[in-house]
Amino acid sequence: MQYRGETKFNVAQLLRESVGAIRTYRIQPEVEIGQGEKVTFTGQLDLLRTDKGILTRANLKAPILETCSRCLTSFNYTLSVKFQEEFYPTIEVNLGYKLPPPEDSSAFTIDENHILDIGEAVRQYTEIAFPLKPLCQPECAGLCPQCGKDLNEGRCQCPTLPPDPRWMTLRNLEITK
Repeated sequence: MQYRGETKFNVAQLLRESVGAIRTYRIQPEVEIGQGEKVTFTGQLDLLRTDKGILTRANLKAPILETCSRCLTSFNYTLSVKFQEEFYPTIEVNLGYKLPPPEDSSAFTIDENHILDIGEAVRQYTEIAFPLKPLCQPECAGLCPQCGKDLNEGRCQCPTLPPDPRWMTLRNLEITK
C-alpha cells in the first residue's frame, strides 16, 4: 500500500455504503504546526462509516527537533499523535440536501463536496502531543545555576552554595513516630 501525502479524502462512496464499511490508508501528510513550521507525519488512517458520519482513527509519528528544558541542547524526538474523531456530513450524499449541523459546534465536518480533511484534527492533536518539559534524557543534569556549564558533560568548578539559612530550622527537625 502506498503512502498518501494528503490530508483530504473524498468520502462520497464511503458515505453511500452501509454502517461498518472501512477504508484504511497509509498516509504521510505534511501539517503546519505553528509559526510556519511544517512537520511530515507517517502512519495509518482508518475511515469507518458510522450511522452519523465517518469515524477517523489515526496513528501518526513524526521526527522533530526539540530543545531540552534542563540543558537547552537540541535532540531528536519522535512525536506520536493518536486520535479518534467523528466527522459529520454537511450535505446528504444521495439526494444533495443540506443536513443540520452537529449538536457539538466544535465537531469536525465533511464539506459540501464530501471531502473529509484531517489536517485540522492532526494540528490540534499535535499541539496536545508535544511534551510539556522535553528532556534529552531522563537523567539530564541540566545547567549549573552559577556558570551555566552543561552538567551532563561533567561537574563545573563552581563552589557549592551554602544552604539557604531560611530552611535551616527545618533541616534540624527530627522526624519521630
